[in-house]
Amino acid sequence: MMYIILKIIHYMKDKKGTFIKLAKARVSKTIKSINLIGNLSNKSHYQYTEDQVTQITTALEKELKSMKEKFKKNTAKKNVDGFEFR
Repeated sequence: MMYIILKIIHYMKDKKGTFIKLAKARVSKTIKSINLIGNLSNKSHYQYTEDQVTQITTALEKELKSMKEKFKKNTAKKNVDGFEFR
């Protein structure tokens, strides 16, 4: 019986550790990607319209909201559409 309890405790610690490891890596990667998107605002290197900026920010806000809902509901719905300019 004690072996089973220890096995469960180890499994739970492993799940927490895996979550922390993956979350840290994924959030760091996302922050870097958002910073790179922000670099596109340099008008001396890029030309864009306000509509394009709105599309980018709307898409990012939509995905952030979706991610927050997944944590609230603990359900996953993948966005297979990705992002495209209209």
